Amino acid sequence: MNIGLIAHDAKKKLMQNFCIAYRGILSKHNLSATGTTGRLVEEVTNLNIHRFLAGHLGGEQQLGAQIENNDIDLVIFLRDPLTRKNHEPDADKVMRLCDMHNIPLATNLATAELLIMALDRGDFEFREAYR
Repeated sequence: MNIGLIAHDAKKKLMQNFCIAYRGILSKHNLSATGTTGRLVEEVTNLNIHRFLAGHLGGEQQLGAQIENNDIDLVIFLRDPLTRKNHEPDADKVMRLCDMHNIPLATNLATAELLIMALDRGDFEFREAYR
């Protein structure tokens, strides 16, 4: 499965910790991330991550294009709903694309954990039908 990772600045440490905790599961899949998030996760996990540009430099649009082309099966977007800054990725665009293309999306830690556990159980086999 192809997993997209995005995190607002205030959630980057949480994304690192999440990826450390679920490294065993994540290592079995193809990971893509916006630039800074990908770099930070790689530094602490040694996972191989395809890095797009930083979110504010177009990385979010690059990931969005992957979603539109059905090249992403699951997105974990740890977003900060309280302190959005202009240079951070726009959650609405990613969420809209995931809804349009039937891509499972987690926007908080609780949902991310549920999706990653379901992924490990093989619950996303249905995504193969979309390819």
